[in-house]
Amino acid sequence: MDIAEQVKVLKRGTVEVFREDELAQRLAEAAKSGRQVRAKLGMDPTAPDIHLGHTVVLRKLRQFQDLGHKAVLIIGDYTALIGDPTGQNTTRPMLSPEQIKANAATYFEQAGKVLDMSPDKVEVRFNSEWLAELRLADVIKLTASMTVARMLERDTFEIRYKKGDPIGIHEFLYPLMQGYDSVAIKSDVELGGTDQTFNNLVGRDLQRMAGQPAQIVITMPILVGLDGVQKMSKSKGNYIGVTDAPADMFGKVMSIPDSLMENYYTLLTDLPLDEVKTLCDPAKTHPKQAKVRLGKMIVEQFHNAQAAQKAAEDFDKVFAQNQLPDDMPLCEVAAGPIMASKLLVQCGLVETGGEAKRMVKQGGVRVNDSRVDDPNQEITPAEGMVLQVGKRKFAKLKVK
Repeated sequence: MDIAEQVKVLKRGTVEVFREDELAQRLAEAAKSGRQVRAKLGMDPTAPDIHLGHTVVLRKLRQFQDLGHKAVLIIGDYTALIGDPTGQNTTRPMLSPEQIKANAATYFEQAGKVLDMSPDKVEVRFNSEWLAELRLADVIKLTASMTVARMLERDTFEIRYKKGDPIGIHEFLYPLMQGYDSVAIKSDVELGGTDQTFNNLVGRDLQRMAGQPAQIVITMPILVGLDGVQKMSKSKGNYIGVTDAPADMFGKVMSIPDSLMENYYTLLTDLPLDEVKTLCDPAKTHPKQAKVRLGKMIVEQFHNAQAAQKAAEDFDKVFAQNQLPDDMPLCEVAAGPIMASKLLVQCGLVETGGEAKRMVKQGGVRVNDSRVDDPNQEITPAEGMVLQVGKRKFAKLKVK
């Protein structure tokens, strides 16, 4: 591709590029010198799982790789000690090094479902490499580059300050530390969601002060979750995890509001935008047909084409034909009576007893197609008994 075509590809689905002319110039300079553009993405391991909301930016990073450039993935093991104050109305609890290490361990594998992890295409760094080496004098010099007035321009801090809510001094350090990452690895481009704009622009400022070319900042929209209202988040329960089973992943896609389809197609697939418009126009494509295709494309990305086809067929059996899926997971249980809520947890259909009780009270639990009304109800397991939680989770019992 020529430079104009590369810029067009990289602009797809973005909110802002600071600045587009600089991006074109940096790409042209790299092409002329034969070097790779260094495109940076920082991820704090504050939780162990990655969902599709995270992959929006990872996919943009993959586009840089596919154009011949290098993805620099920063695991923020040191910044995670503070926790990003972006969007927080209270000070985050500080994570222990043990928690951070455990969460970071899963990031490589999950990011590898999107990124090309070949050594010539990706550079993975922990920001403790340089941040842990800073002396107090270095930190004081770093803080001198930013005024309190500018820090309070961030809506997060401004709102908390006006309400009289506490703001820790250490929280002011976060954007400076993230910005210093850009100086340390000499990034050409930094990617992030729109909520990271302030932090990423601080990186531009610090690079200028360090005598480096200022990085181009590319911001991506925040992916709306399955509820169609709030951003995708595991804590809100409106997420699709990259490690979700094919049936769960497909079923969740089928549950999104029709209004989200164009956004999901644009941010989570590589289909040409004119084709996306056709698929998302109900006058040209039935919404269910468009959603089935979207579900299969997403499952195929994180599993394979066979799993995607099977997930679609099973979904059709359950919801269109009112049949049971073919490949329900087997749950081996003892023969004696067991409380319904404990049985659901034991079979992995819910994570906690509290969740089991909520699902029962909401009428979302069935045993052999009979609704369970009491979470304390005793159930005597039988060979082949089918448990169902919600619309998409099934298990078949195998009695010991």
